[in-house]
Amino acid sequence: MSDSFQASVARSAALEKRLADEPASLRMLTGDRPTGALHIGHYFGSIRNRVRLQQAGAEIWQLIADYQVITDRESVGAIRDNVRNLVLDNVAAGLDPERVTMFTHSAVPALNQLMLPFLSLVSVAELQRNPTVKDEAKAAGITSISGLLLTYPVHQAADILFCKANVVPVGRDQLPHLEQTRVIARRFNERYGATFPEPDALLSDAPLILGTDGTKMSKSRGNVIELRMTADETAKKIKGAKTDSDRVITYDPEGRPEVANLLTLIALCEGVAPEVVAEEIGDGGGGALKRRLTEAINDELAPLRARRAELAEDPSYVVGILERGNARANEVADDTLDEVRTRMDMVYS
Repeated sequence: MSDSFQASVARSAALEKRLADEPASLRMLTGDRPTGALHIGHYFGSIRNRVRLQQAGAEIWQLIADYQVITDRESVGAIRDNVRNLVLDNVAAGLDPERVTMFTHSAVPALNQLMLPFLSLVSVAELQRNPTVKDEAKAAGITSISGLLLTYPVHQAADILFCKANVVPVGRDQLPHLEQTRVIARRFNERYGATFPEPDALLSDAPLILGTDGTKMSKSRGNVIELRMTADETAKKIKGAKTDSDRVITYDPEGRPEVANLLTLIALCEGVAPEVVAEEIGDGGGGALKRRLTEAINDELAPLRARRAELAEDPSYVVGILERGNARANEVADDTLDEVRTRMDMVYS
């Protein structure tokens, strides 16, 4: 374990203590790219944690990163529907739009204007070394990195710092992005005076969820279970999930990753250890494993799906949430930009 990762783990543990002792001191920013339907990877990896922080009393800012859709693709696709579905999924999962500021990237000009001074604080070499940018380019099959993708970490820094968020929930693979934000905040403060907090990572303890084919879960691979699927669609998807030929079910992430993945999903739904689930299924084979997973997923998502169907009946519902959220985000972003311009002695009246 590297020293930098150990430091991130220690700061994350301190955040958990603050969440328990003084949750109102935490302002969390998290976000999704509206590139398609949200799935169980999003749900177990992030959304449940957002709801946990909301219920604990932290302030939540939920970014819909529509500009970031084109970091690794040529068009925005069905972005209007994707934005709407993203809002519905998050609210149906438990985020309260009366308590959470939900906003779209493109609707907040002052946020994006922060990119200019922030870009002056980083070098091209630093951006080119960022491992997350490299990984995302590789995953998208990109051989020539665009200026937007190269500066993606700086864009994320603006997302986080415009509202002065001090906590960002991430997985280990996203730590380089957050470290870049911390560096930008530190350099700005050193150059122009104390302005921004250095946000800390709240590390997720959710295990990596694989797709139904045993590879990385990805909307483009068609190996996901979408939150909005029906119970029958979910059953069909799980029926085709990859397992192996051994009839006795055991939890062995290294030797039997596909079986371990399905056991992990059951464990996340039922709140038990995957080893316990494996022992209970025993020699029931892949069929019994998939039947139990189908029941567990459908039971877990049933309230979300019912709530989502109810919310979707009113087309104006999402519009209202975004209007309120965008108004609040613009107010805060304008104030932050004014402060930045004052710090930089760029106010001329």
